[in-house]
Amino acid sequence: MRDVLISPSILSADFARLGEEIAAIEAAGADMIHVDVMDGHFVPNLTIGPPVVKALRRHSNKPFDVHLMIAPADPFIADFAEAGADILTVHPEAGPHLHRTLQSIRAAGMRSGVALNPATPASLVAPVIEDIDLVLVMSVNPGFGGQSFIDSQLRKIAELRAMIDASGREIILEVDGGLNRQTAPRAVEAGATAIVAGSAVFKGGAPAYADNIAALRPGVKV
Repeated sequence: MRDVLISPSILSADFARLGEEIAAIEAAGADMIHVDVMDGHFVPNLTIGPPVVKALRRHSNKPFDVHLMIAPADPFIADFAEAGADILTVHPEAGPHLHRTLQSIRAAGMRSGVALNPATPASLVAPVIEDIDLVLVMSVNPGFGGQSFIDSQLRKIAELRAMIDASGREIILEVDGGLNRQTAPRAVEAGATAIVAGSAVFKGGAPAYADNIAALRPGVKV
């Protein structure tokens, strides 16, 4: 079985204590820090931008896994690179030239990712599979937390797993949305190698974070 990365989404953290929250989830066993960036236009919510990412960078040595739910995305690539993002993920719908966007992300020194909404087909990844380091399957409609896992996305995860394996490349297959102790194992069984979780990690406060993270890993009983 492949190792599974856990990337807690700080969207569910205490925003008044974000620095402390990030340090706490790192100490609790997080592999990456998932940062959701929303513009209130591409998705129905408004969150944070490069200045906040830059301010949080000193609180963790883990990779910052930054998911841009914004359109256009290209004008902000350099800003997020400067702020300390390690992986920058964009949606195909966020601009007219996905290949160019991915090249720009890599040229800025970051790993590149593509995010697929529930209605976005896996086939859109095929033309750019040589240019990505991560594929993010949204198992809810993006824009806010607390939604239920959409079962139909399991087929998309499996399709992408086959596509990635056929490419021979080391590409992270990440899933985000409605993931918890019950649904995360199903995503991993379908082929996911990274799990994004918000409320499932942050519920119960800092004393519970280690158990919450461990419970999302395959084969761990907590």
